[in-house]
Amino acid sequence: MNAFATYHFQILCTFFLLLPVFAQAQELKIDSLGYETFEMVEGDTSYTMKKYFLVLLKEGENRSQPDSIAGEIQKGHMANMNTLAEKGYLHIAGPMAEQGSTKGMMILSVPTIEEAQNMVAQDPAVIAGRLIMEVQPFWAAKGSTLK
Repeated sequence: MNAFATYHFQILCTFFLLLPVFAQAQELKIDSLGYETFEMVEGDTSYTMKKYFLVLLKEGENRSQPDSIAGEIQKGHMANMNTLAEKGYLHIAGPMAEQGSTKGMMILSVPTIEEAQNMVAQDPAVIAGRLIMEVQPFWAAKGSTLK
């Protein structure tokens, strides 16, 4: 089997391994605050799964500002993230460990992808073109934390 076929075979196997987990998931619900959730049972444990949004902040096309202006944009970026955290929307954020085109990430808890995109679009670094965003929905057990 060539590498391409092996890769797709692995994806297919992973899908079939996860089928029993998804089969135990109940129907998708919208809670009182507008968040998508569903119940998942794994063995004798039941989880409420909730949709969150992973935001990847990538290098934008306009990064040629003088250091003093870039510094002010960064202060505004940090202030915006602090505001999102204080309001309970931002759960985890940080810069990437490797120096590449992806500069940082955030996990937002908001009901819709449009709300996540709108929040990130308000960030001074995004407005200035220093950063662009990629927003991806994902599921996690409600209340999950880093350990």
